[in-house]
Amino acid sequence: MISVKNLPGTAACSVEAPAALFNLKGTCAVITGAASGIGQMMAVGLAAAGARCALLDIADTGQTRKLIEENGGSAESFFCDLAAAAETAEPLFSTIHSRFGSIDILVNCGGITFRSPAMDYPLEAFQNVLNINLTAVFLLSQIAARYMKEQGGGHIINMASALSFQGGMFVPGYTASKGGVAQLTKALANEWARYNINVNAIAPGYIDTALNTAVIQDPERNRQVLDRLPCARWGKPEDFIGTVIFLSSPASAYITGHVLCVDGGYQSR
Repeated sequence: MISVKNLPGTAACSVEAPAALFNLKGTCAVITGAASGIGQMMAVGLAAAGARCALLDIADTGQTRKLIEENGGSAESFFCDLAAAAETAEPLFSTIHSRFGSIDILVNCGGITFRSPAMDYPLEAFQNVLNINLTAVFLLSQIAARYMKEQGGGHIINMASALSFQGGMFVPGYTASKGGVAQLTKALANEWARYNINVNAIAPGYIDTALNTAVIQDPERNRQVLDRLPCARWGKPEDFIGTVIFLSSPASAYITGHVLCVDGGYQSR
């Protein structure tokens, strides 16, 4: 602890040492979309900070679990189909809680996209994207918050997007879902702060993952993206490790309802 005394206009207090502010030892972190990409790297980072991780995905999370265990961390894998969250999330979270003893952190990272001109965009695709990217986020947050309320608090981190602020092209379903995630984050933060539950979102910019393959492989769009980026490079999944640890830790105790851009400066231009 660091003692702070006699500062003008402040009372004497004690402050956690910097390392302790980011220590997640003893916590349970639930991460959706943990099989690859951003979700995988965030799970690896949370485990490195001391969290025991429940890895959720419709795909095999074995590689993520191996990375965590090779670095001395602890993780278990769980099958999770976000499209069926209304039927499966409640028993899944009950199982996770019984295995780990608590649910302290929820990272809603799982998501999909579908590309088509808006005039031809299939209604079924639009509804499917909304169901997985937005409705499942609400359902999982709702269930996790009930556990967090009972245990005295927790952290929920949702994945927003650059398209939470912009319209994008050929992805109306994705844009609608990510705009909704940003607003849902604020709505939940307003209600749950009284229970010591912090709800924030991370808004990735252009990140080199499978979700952006179409843009990366389009020479004109790729150039347009790079021309706008002050950092002059696509982001990488590991760029999110520090951010998710911060938003899951005591270091962010007075931050809630915030959408934090991790975008190489994209929104500043």
